[in-house]
Amino acid sequence: MSSRKRVLVVGGTGYLGQHLLQGFSEIQGTPFEYDLAFTYHSNLPQPLLDALPHLLPFHVDLKTGQGFDGISYSFGQPDVVVNCAALSVPRVCEMDPAAALSVNVPSSLVDWLSNFKEGSTLLIHLSTDQVYEGVKSFYKEEDETVPVNVYGKSKVTAEQFVSEKCLNFAILRSSIIFGPQTISPVPKSLPIQWIDGVLSKGEKMDFFHDEFRCPVYVKDVVAIILALTSRWISEGKQMQLLLNVGGPDRVSRVQMAEAVADFRGYNTSLIKPVSASSVDRGVKSPADISMNLSKLVQTLNFSPTSFTDGVKLTLTTGG
Repeated sequence: MSSRKRVLVVGGTGYLGQHLLQGFSEIQGTPFEYDLAFTYHSNLPQPLLDALPHLLPFHVDLKTGQGFDGISYSFGQPDVVVNCAALSVPRVCEMDPAAALSVNVPSSLVDWLSNFKEGSTLLIHLSTDQVYEGVKSFYKEEDETVPVNVYGKSKVTAEQFVSEKCLNFAILRSSIIFGPQTISPVPKSLPIQWIDGVLSKGEKMDFFHDEFRCPVYVKDVVAIILALTSRWISEGKQMQLLLNVGGPDRVSRVQMAEAVADFRGYNTSLIKPVSASSVDRGVKSPADISMNLSKLVQTLNFSPTSFTDGVKLTLTTGG
C-alpha cells in the first residue's frame, strides 16, 4: 500500500497558499510523501509552476463548485484539504456582503467533500481574529464571537458551517500574516514591505496607535498546518480543533512601524501616531483583537516567532 498522501490547497495562488505549497514541497525525510494539488480562481501563475513543477493545478469556482469534479477524477480524495481561499479585504466585504458569504463560507467545498468516505479527510480552514469584538486584550478561543464588520460576520458563519458539517476539522483564527514575498508575487500590499517602502522615502506617515493585533510570521502558519497534517496522517484520530494563530506580541500599527524603523535605521520621527477613529476606512474595525495563544502552544508544542524576529526575517529574505 502506498504511503503517499494527497494534500489539496484551496486558494493556492494567494499569499498563504503559495507559502504553504512551498512548505509541503520542502518536506524531506518524512515517512509520508505528499502529492500536492491546488485550486486557483483567475490566473495560473507560471513562476509558481516553474518553481514547483510537481504541483497539480485545478481551476475551481468556489461560488458554484464548478471544477471540483475534475479534482475527483484526476487527483482523487485528498487526505487533507487546506482552505486558504477568502474574500479578506474588509472594505470589499462591506460593499458586497453576498459575495463575502459566497466565497468565505466553503459550502461548495464541503458539499464536494461529502461525496467521499465520511471522516477520512481533514479540513483545515483559515479563519480570522476579526471574529472577535475587539473590546479587550488577549481573546481566548471560547470567548464569544461578536464581529463588528461583514468580513468578521462571514467568517463566523463559515466557522459554524465547517464545525456543523465536517467530522474532522481544524479552524485556525489567524491574525495579520506577514513575511517574505511569494514565488509568484501577489498583487496585494504586504504589511512589512509596505511600511518599509513608506519609511524609506523619508516622508512622515500616519500610523494607528490604538488598534492592536498579534501579527503572525507566515512560516509559522505553514509550520502549524504541516504539524496538524502530520498528526492527522500519523494518528488518524478524530480532530475537531479551534485554534488562535498569532504571533506572541500584541502590537499596534505604530509599534509595527517602529520595529521596521529600528531594523532599517530609519528616523522614528517619521512615524506619526494617530487614532484609528481619525480615518474613515469605509468599514468598522475592531480596536483590540490580540489573542491568547496558550491553546496553540500546548496543543502543538509550538513556539511562535517574535514580531521583531519576523520583521528581520522578512526584510533579509528579499521580501
